[in-house]
Amino acid sequence: MIMIGEKINGTIPRVKEAIATRNESFISELALKQGEAGADYIDVCAGTAPEQEVETLEWLIHSVQKATDTPLCIDSPNPRAIEAVFNYVKRPGLINSVSLEGDKCEVVFPLIQGTSWQAVALTCDNEGIPKDVQSRVNIAQKLVEKAQAFGVTPDRIHMDPLVIALSADNQSLLNFAEATRKIKALYPDIKVTSGLSNISFGMPLRKIINQNFLALAMFAGMNSAILDPLNRELMATILAVEALLGQDRHCRNFANVYRKQRIGPVKTAAG
Repeated sequence: MIMIGEKINGTIPRVKEAIATRNESFISELALKQGEAGADYIDVCAGTAPEQEVETLEWLIHSVQKATDTPLCIDSPNPRAIEAVFNYVKRPGLINSVSLEGDKCEVVFPLIQGTSWQAVALTCDNEGIPKDVQSRVNIAQKLVEKAQAFGVTPDRIHMDPLVIALSADNQSLLNFAEATRKIKALYPDIKVTSGLSNISFGMPLRKIINQNFLALAMFAGMNSAILDPLNRELMATILAVEALLGQDRHCRNFANVYRKQRIGPVKTAAG
């Protein structure tokens, strides 16, 4: 599972406050903790007014890169903002995101052409998110074709079939799983991702919904997700599912992480 740490997002109240006060130590510590917990990428999302986004992203990138070598995921709905801060990033990472909306493909794919950068691609267009699975698969095909025109191969794409909140669509997981299988059948090397917590919006016991969605989506072929790497239960679910799917030889990774006390009950000095 490729883990994209979601904690540095300006829509989160404590992060919003840290951005407003330019509390670099808070952001740096949050980045470091996510990297130490196993995040493959640290997502940085300004979550501010559009006129402040570029400046805020630049500051966040600087703060995170001072703390950790974990690659960044530049997160913005505005491809021009991503373009503006792209050269501030020291090492190749992940762009979040591109879709068939507007000119996003024409901005993002040329930006990462000839590099090892990867991109999250959303299965939506100017009409929004399709309700049916086949339309999402069709959009995924168009996105891959546009990417390939700029030399961006499927293995560099994290395709997001856009899970809908379960509270709004009772078939949400089933549709996501079907879309995942169909996209993987077309492009075996592509990565399928999701904004994990979207599934539980409007539901009680959101952590339980998220954990069970994660397990079922991984079984369907999802191998990337934007999630909270500091959530011990979520991390345990990932490791357990990887072991159950035969992806962890002799369960060594599960056992090693448990011994390091990164999953399971928190042990105190009293035992």
